[in-house]
Amino acid sequence: EVQLVESGGGLVQPGGSLRLSCAASGFTFSSYAMSWVRQAPGKGLEWVSVINGGGSTSYAGSVKGRFTISRDNAKNTLYLQMNSLKPEVTAVYYCAKVSGYNIGNSLDAWGQGTLVTVSS
Repeated sequence: EVQLVESGGGLVQPGGSLRLSCAASGFTFSSYAMSWVRQAPGKGLEWVSVINGGGSTSYAGSVKGRFTISRDNAKNTLYLQMNSLKPEVTAVYYCAKVSGYNIGNSLDAWGQGTLVTVSS
């Protein structure tokens, strides 16, 4: 059974940083691309970033240059480093498994989400 467990969310002041983690199990982690998706209060899902099994990445324009996605295949863990945080990035952040090795495939498993709140 695929399991994705996010952690690292919380309350941070504007300009601060957070690193989200996603512990994966139940599948061969290195064989699949992984993604981060977020949902702001009262809004729909928004794709944030994706990384393929080999480490190639892609970002939404709204986070490019401030967020960094990475993965540790030895630890079956996905990360999202978020810097220079602004209130508008407040959202529940979900880790999601991509259905294949490469970027561009569909998302077929989701974690429970971790809440990031940026506020003074």
